[in-house]
Amino acid sequence: MRLATSATAAFLLAVSSCAAADTIVLKNGRSIEASNVTEDAAHVTYQTSAGELSIPRSIVARIDRGDFGPFPASHGAADALVSAPQVQPVPGYEDVERLAVHDKAVDSAYLARLDSDALAGTAVSIARVAAAHHAAAQFLLGQGDTDAAIAHYRRALIFAPDNIGLLLNLAVLDIRENQFTAALGPLEHARRVAPDSADTAKLMGWAYYSTNKIDQAIDEWKRAERLRPDPEVQRAVEKAERDKAEEESYREGETAHFALKYYGGAAPGLARGVLRALEEDFRNLEAQLDYTPPEPISVILYTEQAFADITRAPGWVGALNDGRLRIPVQGLNDVTPELARVLMHELTHSFVGQKSRGHAPVWLQEGIAQWMEGRRSNAAAAALGAWPRRCLSWKVPG
Repeated sequence: MRLATSATAAFLLAVSSCAAADTIVLKNGRSIEASNVTEDAAHVTYQTSAGELSIPRSIVARIDRGDFGPFPASHGAADALVSAPQVQPVPGYEDVERLAVHDKAVDSAYLARLDSDALAGTAVSIARVAAAHHAAAQFLLGQGDTDAAIAHYRRALIFAPDNIGLLLNLAVLDIRENQFTAALGPLEHARRVAPDSADTAKLMGWAYYSTNKIDQAIDEWKRAERLRPDPEVQRAVEKAERDKAEEESYREGETAHFALKYYGGAAPGLARGVLRALEEDFRNLEAQLDYTPPEPISVILYTEQAFADITRAPGWVGALNDGRLRIPVQGLNDVTPELARVLMHELTHSFVGQKSRGHAPVWLQEGIAQWMEGRRSNAAAAALGAWPRRCLSWKVPG
């Protein structure tokens, strides 16, 4: 989000350092590094780089709090509402989990033996190997290793290809990794196995919405609502229907990395200029942050009134990034210096949010976005240059 008036990056960068994490200590001796840890009588909920996860309160010994946690930072339309479905444990799951994960590590030799046993194709051996890979994946998610967790779900699906829990957990991780097209693979398989799954419909809605397929997203979310009423899905439908109603008469344009929609009164030359500017910014950010977003980024150019109606943002908000770059451009015929700064600012949020999987603190997101758009000072440069690289690996631009 870019503010019409905002504090300078220098202050934000000077007063903060890398966010500390909380440690959830389990009764079996394992521990989980996490942030934004909350608890109630039944569950402990926490954030990792994989997104929001929860575990039974009964297995937690204590929670060691860090000094402070990262502030929430949006990096996509789906993140806040994509939660992994509950996987029904198989008999003896806790025993399998203890053998699959112990001494703060995954026992690869044990999993290899289960893989070998499962080649026999018995129901017991398949259930056991699926449970073990699920346990390994959940442990690795708690450690922040999403890629390894995805690999375990894919491995488990070799032996249990029709396991709905495995399919949906894999899809959730693909969505959180912004691999929306990839997520449709396990979701379509899940639909064939269990046509009336509300979880499948909900997740398919997020995948379609995040790839700018608004009609298909609405269809899936309405299907999910029919199968199981859900206030989150209801809000998503309402938002998507507002987008659809506003954008039905919009023109479209696209490049390798962007899908653009713009209101009919906007000058075609402005739309082309915006796409050129964004592609140049994309290449710059790709080099500076050593990251390439895996899916095209949606950009919407509005009139001032349509921007206010759709985003419902306060009047001081000059642009908004909720997974789609929403920018008011009424009265402009070409890309002005101010619009160019807005485009770079909002695109930087997309890069930083996706690269950090949504866990870059707000102060860091805003500081880097202001730096990249050109608002910087010697003080800001010194603070940013000294910022710990372990928190977000990127090259400080010269």
